Amino acid sequence: MIIFSSLNTLLNYPIFGRGFRPFFLLGALYSIFNLLMWGGFYAGFIVPPSVFSDPVLWHAHEMIYGFSIAIISGFLLTAIANWTGTAPTKHLPLAGLCLLWISGRIVMNFEMGLPSIIIFTIEGAFIPALIIILSIPLLKNWNKRNFIFLALLSFLSICNIICLVTEDRYALYSAILIIIAIISLIGGRVIPAFTVSALRQKGHNVTQTPQMKLDVLALLSLLSLIIILIVIGTDGIILAIMAFISSFIHALRMRRYHTRKTLNDPIVWILHAGYAWVIVGLFLIGISALSSLPFSIALHALTVGAIGSMTLGMMCRVTLGHTGRNLIATKLTILSFVLMQCLALIRVGGAILYPESMSLWISLSAFLWSICFGLYIFVYAPILWQPRADGRPA
Repeated sequence: MIIFSSLNTLLNYPIFGRGFRPFFLLGALYSIFNLLMWGGFYAGFIVPPSVFSDPVLWHAHEMIYGFSIAIISGFLLTAIANWTGTAPTKHLPLAGLCLLWISGRIVMNFEMGLPSIIIFTIEGAFIPALIIILSIPLLKNWNKRNFIFLALLSFLSICNIICLVTEDRYALYSAILIIIAIISLIGGRVIPAFTVSALRQKGHNVTQTPQMKLDVLALLSLLSLIIILIVIGTDGIILAIMAFISSFIHALRMRRYHTRKTLNDPIVWILHAGYAWVIVGLFLIGISALSSLPFSIALHALTVGAIGSMTLGMMCRVTLGHTGRNLIATKLTILSFVLMQCLALIRVGGAILYPESMSLWISLSAFLWSICFGLYIFVYAPILWQPRADGRPA
């Protein structure tokens, strides 16, 4: 009885009140672990886990299916409850999802002598469980507009299984572009809305410009890019043309986002920075497809620049907004935003200009990433554990 009582008390803590609370914290902690391991590997004094035959696959897989999916899960579990007007996933179901995610990280990082089928089953169970939980409110309210997220998560799950079974890098490349598609989809909705709201509060007479056609074209261009990548590989004029087209479409969308007016509002401009890295990364994929640049550099513009900036920005904003606090970035938060841009420039620009120092750029960017998300944990972990400031339910 004491155990059940203690468990019930724990499950009723604010940390299990909304999906963003535990998953943002877990994702931040795990990204620090992964990047310190990865930087240590390149520095020559750490050997990453041996689940995959190639340590690069472990690093890429875990930053996608460990870190990125944790942040996406926290966001979608919170957002879909708002979009559908339903009760959020919390307490025992939320804790169960967290346990599934943690179980996947354990089997992917510690050698326990388990058969591969067991490892793959445990690791592969999280996204299907997430899809089931998210689909309940979407189907109940027949929220067709957001069914796309179920489809994208399903594709991510398929790529995960393919990568685990075959160690195919193209499955990971596809997964990265699917995450970029999620960022493009969400960014196209929230960046203009958040920007206009913030600017109006400062007295600017601005409006949000609907761009439905460009929003659809942006998503279709990314899905087409994935298909081309799978069919013809990372080289070729067809891939280059589609990457350039997708980059151009995303740039066209951004021209209506009032970006220049956001430079004095860090909680807003960090989202614009993440979106700008999407444009840069897609353009670099086009350059890479013409054999003028290593493909990994283009990928890191997307992963470090776009995913890093957008996740960090959304984590800070959602944490503040959904705990009843003002959307104001502290000095440490601003520092983390600036450092994220510095490390992205180091990881991408350093690799382009001085490829012979690649180990240095990787180790340095891994260290700076750890500082960025360490600052997030330092500032926001207490907030994630505490009740809402306005007294409303967590």
